[in-house]
Amino acid sequence: MINNITNKKKKVLFLIHDLGHGGAEKVLVNLVNNMDRNKFDITVMALFGGGVNEQFLKPDIHYRAVLQRVFRGNSHLMKLLSPEHLHKLFIKDQYDLEVAYLEGPSARIVSGCTNKNVKRVSWIHIQQQSARAAASSFRSISEARACYDRFDRIIGVSEEVKKTFLACVATSAPMQVLYNTNESEQIKLQAQDAVGKNLFSENEFKIIGVGKLLKSKGFDRLARITEKLKKEGYPAHLYILGVGPLQQELERFIAEHELKDAITLLGYQTNPYKYVSRCDLFVCASHAEGFSTAATEALIVGTPVCTVEVSGMKEMLGENDEYGIVTENSEEALYEGIKRLLDDPALLAHYRKQAALRGEQFSTEKTVKAVEDMLLGL
Repeated sequence: MINNITNKKKKVLFLIHDLGHGGAEKVLVNLVNNMDRNKFDITVMALFGGGVNEQFLKPDIHYRAVLQRVFRGNSHLMKLLSPEHLHKLFIKDQYDLEVAYLEGPSARIVSGCTNKNVKRVSWIHIQQQSARAAASSFRSISEARACYDRFDRIIGVSEEVKKTFLACVATSAPMQVLYNTNESEQIKLQAQDAVGKNLFSENEFKIIGVGKLLKSKGFDRLARITEKLKKEGYPAHLYILGVGPLQQELERFIAEHELKDAITLLGYQTNPYKYVSRCDLFVCASHAEGFSTAATEALIVGTPVCTVEVSGMKEMLGENDEYGIVTENSEEALYEGIKRLLDDPALLAHYRKQAALRGEQFSTEKTVKAVEDMLLGL
């Protein structure tokens, strides 16, 4: 009986650039950790090792990194080799399914699989701005299209991601939307963990942003909004969870504008949920997103969300702000959205209830089953 079950398992490879701080990296770990081991024998391969999310993979997930660390110019170096050569170089074992879990090099490598018995899947996490941007890890736009045409299925993490990808790449491969996996029950449990006694003050309006400290995440405009609110007398305090290239710029802004008591950089935290759950408002100021993992997690812990309009937010919060506030993607509009909630405690309380209600719909079980059904259907 055990042998029969083993024989039925599908060997699936998930290939990703690395398992660093990003949302896609985190949701991949959530997904594979919760997939049915009676149906799938799972391998996660990172092109570059050392990512913080490696530690969260369950022990029965096969994991390997091709190279120990990321090095400068790696994408240019990989373009010297064809997708077929890269696949032969990096992927030695035989799998039933090969999944490129991020755009770019992973997709190019998996597209190079020449075994007709292997089913290939590509995951698209980011809203595409242009054909040139979508093809940045390929030799040309025409090579990108040719590579994506080889996939048996392409997955977008939101309807907007699907729409922009098809507009930019115009692939003939079938494409569908599958939402990211969050470990909802674990998130709720970890949200109850204690934080430092003196971190939060009862007298402040606690705003939190979560993500890599990149220009694209808009933390600089969130810092400017906080300064403006403070000048107008609002007791706003911004907490930022994450690390990245923008950190020094944010630190300089805080020092130069004397905002040490109004903006706190919390760095990377293995349990962000205990901070998010204790804040009054989660804010997304990003210039672009796919389907925000951090915003989804805020809903799961019942923290109201105010966001600029980026991919996935209206799917998440409703076309008419049913579950949170979506403003146009500008600093001024986001400022007005936050200020509206500061001025109206009843509206904030309403969105706290709505956040918890919407959060219930992002269950781990539903999102994992949808992925399993898609893979087995191939």
